[in-house]
Amino acid sequence: MAGRKIPEVYLDLLSQPCRAVHILLSHSKVPFTVRTVALRKGENKTPEFTRLNPMQKVPVLVDNGFVLTESVAILKYLVTKYSIPQHWYPSQAERRAKVLFPRMTGSAVDGVKLERALAELKETLDRLESMFLKRQPFLCGDDITLADLLAVCELMQPLGGDRDVLSDRPKLQQWRSRIQSALGESFDQSHSVLYKVRENFKSKL
Repeated sequence: MAGRKIPEVYLDLLSQPCRAVHILLSHSKVPFTVRTVALRKGENKTPEFTRLNPMQKVPVLVDNGFVLTESVAILKYLVTKYSIPQHWYPSQAERRAKVLFPRMTGSAVDGVKLERALAELKETLDRLESMFLKRQPFLCGDDITLADLLAVCELMQPLGGDRDVLSDRPKLQQWRSRIQSALGESFDQSHSVLYKVRENFKSKL
């Protein structure tokens, strides 16, 4: 459409939900422009960004003047607006209801919070294995959905502190591998910043 602008996404790729949005856009070949907002530098608290999102959180989507400021809403909007394959967020009410959305923080790696989260993680991982992945390859069935995308970005986060929380869980490792295979290079591209944080962490040991 003439005069239509390419969507802009305001992201910090150290943030789990930001990576989820970035992966979906990249993998689906939707044209977009990234506006980096470095949370550690307080760029989310500038007057310019605060006017865009008074909650001072990322991600933010600006699509031809329309602004969305919550990760799950952004993902659902993108699937609907840009004809992204339906398996990501099925149109059928019953299947859509099964797509779970893990709680997103919109924050970068935080050592204290990370330790607390790791202490509470075992029960969640047990549930993923015993309930969601017991007889199916992805969390909601035979196809990858937004649930898998959001969950895997959450579970990749501890890599910033050089911790693979799936290292002793073969079933979840296989699930992660299936997601990586389905997403191709967009997965590693979106996690490249997190990988660098891991390398920096390891170099200081």
